[in-house]
Amino acid sequence: MFAGSGSVGLEAASRGAKQIVFVEKSGKLIGVLRENVSLCGCSEQARIIHDGVASALCVLYDQPGRFDVIFADPPYGQGFIGETLGALRNCPVIREGGILVLQHSVREPLPELPKPWLVADQRKYGENLLTFIRMDGA
Repeated sequence: MFAGSGSVGLEAASRGAKQIVFVEKSGKLIGVLRENVSLCGCSEQARIIHDGVASALCVLYDQPGRFDVIFADPPYGQGFIGETLGALRNCPVIREGGILVLQHSVREPLPELPKPWLVADQRKYGENLLTFIRMDGA
């Protein structure tokens, strides 16, 4: 989610991910994303959704299958963390026991997580955090 240029998803593909779904709202970045997916030879295993996260998650929720891992890198300081978690509560597309990896600023605290979601790990890289949220009961 918030795929940008697609670097994280393309790295996952290079490490054996069978399917990658990119969600990106920016029309400018969608072109870059499509080009990068093509250049990396991942077109057959990639799906690109040009939409906001909440809408995209609801579309994915209505389709079969659930995700093992979701990576989200929302723009910092704009309230997207809470919106993203809310969208995942409303349209839970991650399988039980799956992991949401959330990249965010150390200055942007997480909102309270609903039970039984829990922070499984958190790693700091300079001014950035990677928070690993286990979606038990999702």
